[in-house]
Amino acid sequence: MQSDEAGIAGDPSPETAHTSDEPQATPGEVSGAGSHDTERSSSGAYTMGDQREIMKALETVERDAVAIAESFSSLFSSLRLGLSEATSTSIENMECFSEVIGRLQESALDAASKGNKYINSCLRLNEELRGLESLAMQLKLLRRNVDSLDLAVTRLLRLP
Repeated sequence: MQSDEAGIAGDPSPETAHTSDEPQATPGEVSGAGSHDTERSSSGAYTMGDQREIMKALETVERDAVAIAESFSSLFSSLRLGLSEATSTSIENMECFSEVIGRLQESALDAASKGNKYINSCLRLNEELRGLESLAMQLKLLRRNVDSLDLAVTRLLRLP
């Protein structure tokens, strides 16, 4: 390392320049080698200022990560609650719908039963009235005869 520093510092002595095992650098590479040494020192051993900045950055990242985790937790909790409410509402609606359908079915069966009874009563009455048609004809004839008799009696009573 000392031989590199001596070569970079511009020491023209050939012994110092040739004692390193690394190939000699051209003048353009010498400035690059200096920046390489700076990178090495920044990646290997950090100064106190660098460490503080890194710790601040890590703390910021950690705070942001905690905030994001809390946000996600809140979001998932809200979604879970919303899903639970929607599901329970749907279940309640389905139970109510089922109850209404059951009552409607009972009412429809009751109405159909009463309707059938009414139809059967009408059919029986129709049958009974068919038997009464001849009776109605007889009553009409009887009424005509009574009217004729009444007219005859009225004529006889009016005789002077």
